[in-house]
Amino acid sequence: MVAGELGRLLARRGHEIHFIADAPPFRFSLYDEQLFYHEVAASSHPTFRYPPYTLTLAAKMAEVARRFELDILHVHYALPHAAAAILAQGILGNTGRPKLVTTLHGTDVTSTGADSALHDMTRYSIRASDAVTAVSQFLRQAAIETFPETAEVVLIPNFVDLGAYSRITNGEQRLKLAAEEEVLLVHLSNFRAVKRPVDTVRILAAVNEQRPARLALIGEGPEMAAVRAEGDRLNVQDRIREFGNQVHIQPLLACGDVFLLPSEAESFGLAALEALACGVPAVTSDVGGLKELIENGKNGFRAAVCDTDSMAARVLEMVSDRVMLEAYREEACNSAKRFDAERIVPMYEELYRRTLS
Repeated sequence: MVAGELGRLLARRGHEIHFIADAPPFRFSLYDEQLFYHEVAASSHPTFRYPPYTLTLAAKMAEVARRFELDILHVHYALPHAAAAILAQGILGNTGRPKLVTTLHGTDVTSTGADSALHDMTRYSIRASDAVTAVSQFLRQAAIETFPETAEVVLIPNFVDLGAYSRITNGEQRLKLAAEEEVLLVHLSNFRAVKRPVDTVRILAAVNEQRPARLALIGEGPEMAAVRAEGDRLNVQDRIREFGNQVHIQPLLACGDVFLLPSEAESFGLAALEALACGVPAVTSDVGGLKELIENGKNGFRAAVCDTDSMAARVLEMVSDRVMLEAYREEACNSAKRFDAERIVPMYEELYRRTLS
């Protein structure tokens, strides 16, 4: 999503953008004369036991780079994408173009970087990049500690397009989701275990004991079955509504009273930022990049991982008074301005210029 949004906004600023991936970017249409999509088709060559995606990707990168004279290959995640880009540069020869920019999002450090079988390959891919960025100060520091010989890791935080995410709320839509006196909780994620979506159901149940509450779930993923089972166990399944993956999430986010993100780990917390931009304060776990995004008592609260009772108490505290909730909403909007795309995208442009010079 970050790569897709960055490409869209760079195209808006006049750059020619080519997406090289196995599927088009999520959440928006590619109908733009500055945007191009090149599909990486899975290969089932009999020589290989498993589809050689990294090799196929490298070949496609080289093909597109040669055909369109690309200046920059900006990859997201060191493995497999930076590794594939390094192969593509080798295919093209020592031409000096395209340069390789690698953005770390988390698993490069917390997963592949921590895996002894993949650590050296991750380190090599990062070191061979012409520029490396991280999406939070937490992740930047973790990358430096995990790969201490890396020359430089530039902090360029995630961002939100404030033109697309705003506090504008459809009153009729809100009433379809929850009655006026009910608390509307919202959660947006890919519903992997690390996001702890089952905890959102526990928070809902605890809040609902004190105030009538409902929970809107946006997204899909492997933990959905566990979420439903927990809803049945706590007898709140009728107070949960699932929306699946959505292209336009602002109308749903803006209806919420409090956004929930009880993750075990977050390199940044992009979903929480999108909620803040919509004027929805967040209750999150106290981990990773969320510490740089959520300010206790201002735009929301952070609590220890698994401490759903404290998270529910914080929700009840924020919604206990309309004036107080309005203050949290206002602060949520203001805090999102620090990550306005109009401020962050030029940081990438400057990085590209330095890398090409």
